[in-house]
Amino acid sequence: MAQFQFFDDTTSPAQGPAHIAKLRAEMARRGFDGFIVPRADEHQGEYVPRSAERLAWLTGFTGSAGTAVILRNEAALVVDGRYTVQAAEQVDTSVITPVQLADFTPEEWIAEHLPAGGTLAYDPWLLTSDGLKRLEQAVGRAGGKLCPVDINLVDVIWIDRPAPPQAPVRPHPSEYAGEAAPAKLERIRKRMADAKIDALVISDPHNLAWAFNLRGGDVGHTPLPLGYAVLPREGRASLFFDPVKVTNEAGHAVGDLADFVPIGTFQSALDSLGRAGGKIRIDAATGAVALIRRLEAAGATVDVGADPIALMKAVKNPAEIAGSHAAHLRDGVAVARFLAWLDREAPSGKLTEIDVVEALEAFRVETGALRNISFPSISGAGPNAALPHYRVTSSSNRTLEPNQIFLIDSGAQYEDGTTDITRTVIVGEPTAEMKDRFTRVLKGHIAIAQAVFPKGTTGAQIDAFARKPLWEAGLDFDHGTGHGIGSYLSVHEGPQRIAKTGHTPLEAGMMLSNEPGFYKPGAYGIRIENLILVEPRTIPGGDREMLGFETLTFTPIDLRLVEPAIMTADEIAWLNAYHAAVREKIGPSLDAETRAWLEAATRMIG
Repeated sequence: MAQFQFFDDTTSPAQGPAHIAKLRAEMARRGFDGFIVPRADEHQGEYVPRSAERLAWLTGFTGSAGTAVILRNEAALVVDGRYTVQAAEQVDTSVITPVQLADFTPEEWIAEHLPAGGTLAYDPWLLTSDGLKRLEQAVGRAGGKLCPVDINLVDVIWIDRPAPPQAPVRPHPSEYAGEAAPAKLERIRKRMADAKIDALVISDPHNLAWAFNLRGGDVGHTPLPLGYAVLPREGRASLFFDPVKVTNEAGHAVGDLADFVPIGTFQSALDSLGRAGGKIRIDAATGAVALIRRLEAAGATVDVGADPIALMKAVKNPAEIAGSHAAHLRDGVAVARFLAWLDREAPSGKLTEIDVVEALEAFRVETGALRNISFPSISGAGPNAALPHYRVTSSSNRTLEPNQIFLIDSGAQYEDGTTDITRTVIVGEPTAEMKDRFTRVLKGHIAIAQAVFPKGTTGAQIDAFARKPLWEAGLDFDHGTGHGIGSYLSVHEGPQRIAKTGHTPLEAGMMLSNEPGFYKPGAYGIRIENLILVEPRTIPGGDREMLGFETLTFTPIDLRLVEPAIMTADEIAWLNAYHAAVREKIGPSLDAETRAWLEAATRMIG
């Protein structure tokens, strides 16, 4: 059986001092006083290939977001609230100091610590235009100088750096894509014309994959082909990949739309594009400074702004929505079978976090449709559940103990849809505090699920719905309430999100997660996550175009952790209706034993 998640400790705090010493020697050789190492690849991706895991190799920190600033005599690793504990555990704190993003941004730390007159080096392929502006301001405040490098300094010293990935590029079937690539390109070009853009450089591989109905496997857990595209407003597009990756099927599928061009010619192609003049759009979110400078040097007028594909991709078409429905029902059956198994086996006291991940993966494999997991499962027992982005390894692996909370956040990649679900369960008996906190999280989850709002509303405007029950008890959580979801693409997809920073208006067809939580450090963590679809809503007598959410995920919520006394009648009615829908939708696909478990797990309350 294929294994999609591994549990080896890929880094160690012990590696940091030696690697940072080598980097400092290289900095000194080149006359630099500092070097900045963001957790990013050339596409500014969240999920990056092993060859781009520079931050992990240098420091030992394996989180999906963070920035290291290495100066000659001190160093900082800036991380957000998700990674407070992980950063402190994974790096040698005698050599590199973990810094909370809430206290200092990387730029603020640089402004305070870069020596006056010092030179800070950076890789222009790993910074966007906005990122560079912030860096320039910080270095300016320190009285220093900023210098781009022509080769990343980590790459110079990383002797056994993995080779770039070469996974095959294949077409994504039209039955799942729902719209042919020519029609997509026509819509994209219409938006380019409206913005008076002569060419679009597609630097986000997710956007490239969606626009040309292609998929790949260059990064873990996301069927992503790493490459670039140049789309002129008129004429054939060019797709830049390593030729070894391009299958005959992909070439046939792209047909007359585009030419596959070796990635080694990409920069010279930018030179030609620049010499032709015109207005060239570079994506503000993923377009590297190196792209902008190359085009400007060749004579182009560079327009840094939003890639129009991102918002188009976020609004799912009927085929993508139908595929998501099918994927979630299939996944719901697998997760229900898993939860029934967990209820039987956990009381033995023998299960570990790794055992649980392997079992859940096996149930998904048995669907016969699993292509991959959509991210490494977060399997947290007791205090590990209090780490929102915990990743179990052989050394951190805990046993599921009696009277403790267990949290499992996982997802699947099926060709017809991407799933993401979190369930929090009790092994044994919960405390009154656990039930109170769980129920407050559930109340916030229900508030989002039931939200009805005018068209034009953003995720930032409804984020507080999920937090109000926690706020009333003086509590909160330090992550967003929901992220966008791709269609057999990334499990984290923008620009839509439900968060304090979610300023994109929600539109019918967008998919998001609904996942409020609560975390008590050193004790337990709670999160309840379903995926939701934005859909039109009609309000009798109303005069505004309204939207609401359809819940896509159907798997029981642990009633043993629910305290009905602090729920309203309406909230109890929602939970009972949700569980009735779970029984109706996945019950017929379960064996008799699991169906009996499901009946009990979804019983009426109140």
